[in-house]
Amino acid sequence: MTADLDALSGGVDGPAALRPLLATVLDALAAGAARRGGPLPAGDPASLAEPVTRALAAGAGPDAPAADALATLTELLAHGAADPADPACAAHLHCPPLAVAVAADLAVSALNPSLDSWDQAPAATVLETELLAELAALVGYQPGESAGVLTSGGTESNLLGLILARDQALRTPLSRPELDGLDPARRPRIFASRVAHFSVQRAAAVLGLGERAVVALPVDAEQRLDAGALAEALAASRRLGETPVAVVATAGTTDTGAVDPLRRCAQLAAEYGSWLHVDAAYGGGALLSDRLAPLLDGVELADSVSLDWHKFGWQPVAAGVFLVRRAETYASLSRRAVYLNPADDEQAGYPSLLGRSLRTTRRADAFKIAVTLRTLGRAGLGRLVDRCHELALAAAELVRARPELELHGHPLLSTVLFRALPRDPAARADPAAVDRHNAELRRRLLATGRAVLGRTELPSPAPGVTEGLVRLKLTLLNPHTTEAELARLLDQVVRTAAEMR
Repeated sequence: MTADLDALSGGVDGPAALRPLLATVLDALAAGAARRGGPLPAGDPASLAEPVTRALAAGAGPDAPAADALATLTELLAHGAADPADPACAAHLHCPPLAVAVAADLAVSALNPSLDSWDQAPAATVLETELLAELAALVGYQPGESAGVLTSGGTESNLLGLILARDQALRTPLSRPELDGLDPARRPRIFASRVAHFSVQRAAAVLGLGERAVVALPVDAEQRLDAGALAEALAASRRLGETPVAVVATAGTTDTGAVDPLRRCAQLAAEYGSWLHVDAAYGGGALLSDRLAPLLDGVELADSVSLDWHKFGWQPVAAGVFLVRRAETYASLSRRAVYLNPADDEQAGYPSLLGRSLRTTRRADAFKIAVTLRTLGRAGLGRLVDRCHELALAAAELVRARPELELHGHPLLSTVLFRALPRDPAARADPAAVDRHNAELRRRLLATGRAVLGRTELPSPAPGVTEGLVRLKLTLLNPHTTEAELARLLDQVVRTAAEMR
């Protein structure tokens, strides 16, 4: 084996080993993006899988330079990427990361610290603790009273919130057999809107509560949790003698960016002895903006909050954050492993974060966030949030101006929902035909490599009412996009729809 194949990234010599490989990666990224020439490569899934399969099957000789495989596969990855930096790639909560955050993430990858014990990450342990205190203050928690951890994202954060909620409500975790034998009148209940993230149901299943423990509540015309329905559901649950484990409020739904009435949810949760968890994985970024922060009024009353900085924070995945208002509520997750956090080490002043996370081995994902905050500050990041909000408002006006398109609602954060209307009057009058038209339009845009648009289906406004449910979605997280580029994107949508006719 040659020296360049087994060189290490750390230590005194690590940077010298990395430097030529970084040049290879950067050149290959540029070459792959140039070959792609747009938001994603044209082709169907089978045709795009073929070059990946072929490149992996080709392999390499034992004496081949490390740069050969690195260059080939990096260019292939870049060519086959859906690039969120392209203005026509606007489907998901999938941000183009800041260059400074990516550079910071490289340092973490090179040093490879793990936060399951202090002796694997002395500086990173302090850094995560200090960063979480800073983010807790951003939420509005009192200094010195909160706790938290970096997570893989909103799904893990929501699970953590519901674990702590269950343990507070039921005092001791219940196994599946215990739940099966529980008096139905005492069964645990979790209350969330019917458009809350699917991870709420998944977390209930993982915890052994069952997905049916989640009570899906109605939403208003703006897709916000109906506070009146929540009050009625909690009152009914109390009459039945059930255990109201948690209320889950959403600050920024995936489909529309809607924000539930957080302060009212907090009042009701407190009245009925429920834990309030706020899923602010998307909308939490509004806290960076003076203009949008009032949308999250009441978030400081939540028992726990989830934030995702790989959405409105422009960080590489993963950059999830989980916070609790009172550190003592974390007690049920405390763990002692003598090979990681022996008690006498902690008594001697060596801190441990082991009891904060569901994971053992854990990257120092706080580092890139800390670097970003100290580079741009809240004000700099807030300007990026405001710009994305302005782009959403501009996109909504552009949609309104096109008779071939129909806007759904006023954008609250950075999400714009709309649909294309068929030219044929009979098809336009048929909700199912309109849905098929929009579903096929999105696939045509993908296959041609012209655009990556999201797709969602809005809930029916009332039982028995049938309207076209499919909507196309712009999730605008690239603050460098221009209004002219948005106009060209919508022109492309209209032209592609005309081709389909």
